[in-house]
Amino acid sequence: MGGFAISEKMQLHLAMLALQFGYAGFHVVSRAALNMGISKIVFPVYRNILALLLLLPFAYFLEKKERPPLTWSYTLQFFLLAVIGITANQGFYLLGLDHTSPTFASAIQNSVPAITFLMAVMLRIETVRFNRKDGIAKVCGTLLCVAGASVITLYKGPTIYSPIPPLQRTSTPVLLLGDAKGKNWTLGCIFLIGHCLSWAAWLVLQAPILKKYPARLSVTSYQCFFGVIQFLIIAAFCERDPQAWLVHSAAELFSVFYAGVVASGIAFAVQIWCIDRGGPVFVAVYQPVQTLVVAIMASVALGEEFYLGGIIGAVLIIAGLYFVLWGKNEESKFAKAAVVIQSPADHINNTSTRTASHINSSLAQPLLAHSTDQTAA
Repeated sequence: MGGFAISEKMQLHLAMLALQFGYAGFHVVSRAALNMGISKIVFPVYRNILALLLLLPFAYFLEKKERPPLTWSYTLQFFLLAVIGITANQGFYLLGLDHTSPTFASAIQNSVPAITFLMAVMLRIETVRFNRKDGIAKVCGTLLCVAGASVITLYKGPTIYSPIPPLQRTSTPVLLLGDAKGKNWTLGCIFLIGHCLSWAAWLVLQAPILKKYPARLSVTSYQCFFGVIQFLIIAAFCERDPQAWLVHSAAELFSVFYAGVVASGIAFAVQIWCIDRGGPVFVAVYQPVQTLVVAIMASVALGEEFYLGGIIGAVLIIAGLYFVLWGKNEESKFAKAAVVIQSPADHINNTSTRTASHINSSLAQPLLAHSTDQTAA
């Protein structure tokens, strides 16, 4: 039995490492696609079509018994979730990535749990107790993340590291894909903050809907469907060139396939399994690993330069992430202690508190869209 427990633990760690490598590759591949000239509207359309085709059969057959009937109310909620979690989320991400670099896009994403916590407090889904260390830690973590994102946005700083790989000396199309020269860095960071705000709002608003409609794969499939429709409507006004819808090279085809199948479909399935077995905090703790992997990939393969402002901001954001996660972990310990010492008279009130605490714990998920980020990312 002990051997089985160790085996599952190892499986979880390996799955999370594979997930971070998969998402890291998505940042680099997306930047490569943009530099090859792929449309920022066509790319998410094809990506979400592939994700939908991959998820739909699993959603239909695996959730037949637990899927509630689809009503107009649910349809409207799924449509609005798609506006926030797919259309705004992915649109802002691509616009931001186009002006910055894969490393800093990944670094700013570490602020999502803290932004989610802040939104949950504003909507009174979560409470902050300033007289306890967990409450102070969550507030400090949120402030650190805000400070880190502000530094990345407002201060680019001097180049700290500028690799000159052999790849740069060739005429390969992937030349300098990670470099952001000639781009509007501040504007790109503002777009990425919009991406993180959309993602966090998606997590907050999704929690109560999943409680009423507990078929997660089906919810994601509906959102992918509406996301495709929304991007097609935007394309009708903003992408009039028929040539933009053609795949011009094997590299473009690979980038679209990778985004739709690996970063949306497969990553989402792996993430759900990890959250189910390891918990949302376990999944969130691995998020900064993605930033490190992206930095290595982008530096080695794309010759990406690192700037002082981005490094300082990334350190602040990652520190803030761990403060928030530590606070969430301590909060759960307080909740368990309260369950042990509660009196029968307090049972009814504490039951509702524990239920709210359980819902809030899901907000620590950094990337449940990214799956779906990833639909979301």
